[in-house]
Formats: sequence, C-alpha cells, structure tokens
Amino acid sequence: MSNNMKNIEFEKPSYSEWQDAAIKALKGKPFESLLTKTSEGITLEPLYTQESLVAKLGEELDKQVATIRSLQNNEAFRVAQQIYTDTSEAFFAQLDDSLARGNEVVTIDSRMKFEWTEEVLAQLATYFSEYSFKVTVENSNDPLLAVFDKIAVNQRETVNGFIVSKDPISLNEYPSVRSVGANTTVYHNDGANAVQELAYALALAAKYANQEENFEVFAKKFYVSFAVDTQFFTEIAKLRAFKVLWKAFSSAYGVSNCVKVPTIAETSLRSFSKLDVYVNLLRSANEALSGLIGGADVFTVHPHDALTKPTDQSVRIARNVSLILKEETNVLKVIDPAGGSYFIESLTADFVKEAWALFLEIEAAGGIDAYTASGKLTEEIEKSYQARIKAVQTRKQSLIGTNIYANPADVLESETNPAFAAIKRIAKPFEQLRAEMTAANMKTGILALGTLKSSKPRADFVSGFLNTVGLVPEKSEPIATAEEALAWLNSSEATYVVISGNDDDTKELVPAILAGKPDNVIVDVAGKFKDEEEAWLANGLNGFIFAGQNIIEKLNSVFASMKEVQR
Repeated sequence: MSNNMKNIEFEKPSYSEWQDAAIKALKGKPFESLLTKTSEGITLEPLYTQESLVAKLGEELDKQVATIRSLQNNEAFRVAQQIYTDTSEAFFAQLDDSLARGNEVVTIDSRMKFEWTEEVLAQLATYFSEYSFKVTVENSNDPLLAVFDKIAVNQRETVNGFIVSKDPISLNEYPSVRSVGANTTVYHNDGANAVQELAYALALAAKYANQEENFEVFAKKFYVSFAVDTQFFTEIAKLRAFKVLWKAFSSAYGVSNCVKVPTIAETSLRSFSKLDVYVNLLRSANEALSGLIGGADVFTVHPHDALTKPTDQSVRIARNVSLILKEETNVLKVIDPAGGSYFIESLTADFVKEAWALFLEIEAAGGIDAYTASGKLTEEIEKSYQARIKAVQTRKQSLIGTNIYANPADVLESETNPAFAAIKRIAKPFEQLRAEMTAANMKTGILALGTLKSSKPRADFVSGFLNTVGLVPEKSEPIATAEEALAWLNSSEATYVVISGNDDDTKELVPAILAGKPDNVIVDVAGKFKDEEEAWLANGLNGFIFAGQNIIEKLNSVFASMKEVQR
C-alpha cells in the first residue's frame, strides 16, 4: 500500500477566512460578541495573528522584546516562603526546615505574636549574614529592624535582601540591601487593576528618585513589588510591561544603560476565600506560574489557609508549589518564555501605553502624594474594586467554591489572620451572608413544576444560587398541578420557596399557586417573565431568580424578607 504523506501540507487559513467561519458558527450573533473588555478597559480580540501584531506594533515589537529580555535577571524566581509561627522557638525551627527543603529567601512579616528580643534578633542576624531575605516592616521604628545592628560590621557589605515598608528605610552600611520599594501590593489589595498598579509603581519610583542625589544611587536601592492575581495572561503581561516602562522611566532621567531592577511578587490574597479553602491552593499555583513566566525574581506563595492560621503542612505545600514550577516545568531554561506570543505581546504593549498615560497624569497632578491627597487615587481604585466585586456577584467572573460550585456543607472558619484582615477580598460578602444565614437556620425550598427533565435545569441553577450562601433547599418531586404544589407548600418547613419549571408550566401554574400559598411562605420564580411580572408581583410573588442577577443583593433582600416573616 502506498501513500503520499510526505507531500501533505497544512494550509494556513487567513484571518478573514477564520472570521467568516466564526460568523457562521455564531448563528446570527454579531462578530463583536467575541470581543472581551478587561477590567483595565482594554478590548481583547478573539484571535491574534502575526500579521495583526506587526501591524499594531511595527518596529516597536522588536524593541519591546529586546528590552524585556535585557532586563531579565539571571537568578529568577527565587523561592521566598514566609514563616508563620506563634513562638520564637517554632519560628527558627520552621525557618531551618524551610531552608533545608528548598526555601531560598528568608521571608518574614514583623507582625509576629512573639517579641523581637535582643536574643531573637541576634540569632536572626546569623541567617541574614548567610541568606538573602525579604522582611516586611510597618515603619522605620519597627523592632525587627534592630536585627541589622546585630550583624558584624565586616559582613554588612555582602548582606543582601529586601525591606518592604510603606516608606523607604535608610541602611547606609548595607549597599546590597534594597530598601526603597514601589510596593503596589497595597493598591492591589484595595482593588487596583494591572494598569493602575503599573502607573502607581512608576509614580512611587519618581517620588523616591527625586529624593536621592542621583538616579544611579536610587536605582541600586530600588525594587518593585507586585501581587499576582488569577487572570493568568494579564499578570504575565503586567510583569513584562513593567520592564518596558522601567526603561522608558530611566531614559527620562538621562540613563542610557538601564539598571536591572528586581521584581518581587506574591500570590494575590484578594481572590482567596475562606470557603472551599483548598481551591486557594489551585489559585496560588495558577498565579505562581504567571509569576514564573512573567519574569518575577523573588516569589512568595501564600498558604491556602493564610486567611485563618497556616499550618506546617500548608506552608510546606505552598513552598512546594514554587519548587515544582521552578524545578519541573523547565520554564527557567528559556529567557522570557512568553516573548513572541501574539496575544501576550499585544497585551503587554497595551499595558505599557495605558500605564504610561496614567503615570503622566499623576505627575501632572503633582506626583503620587498630591494625587493621593486629592482623593483621585482612592476614587480610581474604588471604582475598579466595585467593578470587580460586581462581576463576581453577578457571576461574570467565577470564584470557584464561592460564587459557583459552592459546597453548602463547608464550615466557614471564624478565625481571621489579623495581618490580612484589611484586604478587600471579593469573597467577603459571600462569607458574611453565609455566616448570617447559617446562624439564622433559614429553611428554603425548590418547587419543581412539570417533569424532571423540564424542571431540572432551573432547579439546579436555583440550588447552586442558594448554595453560595450555605443554603440547602428542600426539593419537591416534579409537580403537575396547582393542587399538588399547594399541598407541598403546606407540608414543607421552607419559608422561602423558588418555583422552578419551564416557561409553559410556570405560566400555567403560578397564578393558582400564588392565590393559595400560605401567608408565611415567600415565593420567587426562576427565570424572567416580563409579560407576567407585574400581575404576579401584584398577587403576592416576591420576585425572580435568574442568570446575571446580583447574588448578594438578591439574597440579602430575601434574607431581610424571611426575617420579617419570622417575627
């Protein structure tokens, strides 16, 4: 048997051919429905090609790629696992264990439950003399900073690490310790988007650069810090964009040979949830991979139970996330592994353009301090936060285990890690409402109309809707008549019931059900019924449940009505 496989060629379809095929597949929907708007206001195309990228960036594409690669540090993605303990003895035991098991950067938040005594600081100083470190302090008077007085004078020039603080820390005898940072994590935790974080990083850099005698002195002390969220490609592009922005920023100060600036990063806690906490582990792995591909130099993976109280096991798992990515993916064998991706290069360029424009706006307003004092910065971040939280509450953005695929049997932990209590997490409204409804022991139900096949889609949707706040509705068997429906309502303990059926069954049976339902039962209907809405509401219907609805607003309203009925 003969064949001509060697002569087979795979034709490359043009963009217009792909677009024609896509329009046919849309079956009447406009092609524009495939476009996606990001929280940064950037429109994502459904397909990126080499031709479209070159047409968009031209010669700037090669410059962008070359800049990112030239500013990549040789020692990338160093593991910086934070230590969580209650006593100094446990602290050093966990620190020794972490360093023996792959941790590369001594990572400490000074807000420990034990005191930084002279003895503890002296012991810690021996680690700082041997290992790189990342310490987070509250201000220049933080007691942890006294550790630098314990390090021998002849060792201070070789000590290297990072000090994360709201304001720069002066350590003149430590030339390799970077203590002037653009810490954008605080803005991220309040709700800032990628463009805002990049612009604020530049604005902070401008503020600190102007305080130094020259740019070279500033650059040797400077670093940038980012939190990496769950939007995989967005976060890769954000980290890459900063390198391009940094070169432009440096050139404005007359620097031709741009100094490499370390990027330290951590997994985002604003997307963490106290519900279904092991999902946080999956989020962290996704975020860490973004950090690895995006070119982070130092990376911290927060344990999945960081919001409450991390355990030795959760800390070890978090550390191993970084180690697996670093050691098993081979990503670090490639410089700028995202380079050349049509989509990521395009998104990187968009972030550079938008962030630089916002940075110039901040500078024109008098700099980051004046911009903050005017209230503009807070207003911008709050707007981004509200858009993000609305997207989660309407399920335009999924938060697995919280706003979708929630486990109603999951126990909500009441303990909160004080270090992370102020973060504006998007899961908080779901956690708070679940705690209130669980405490009130609310009884809910689903009244299924018609057949199992016809009622199941809406019944399942309603069940998932209620599960997000810990409610497990009692479900009726499929009911065919109003008499059966009323009998079930009278026998059920549920004080809030959602009628779920297809359009025809619902329209046929709801009027009679409303006419005979018990007075103490609140009734909603699953779906949208614009023609019947006015009449049904006038006859005692509470409202409707449907896709795209704000879950928290709806269930808060239901909860208020249920409490009123129970009085």
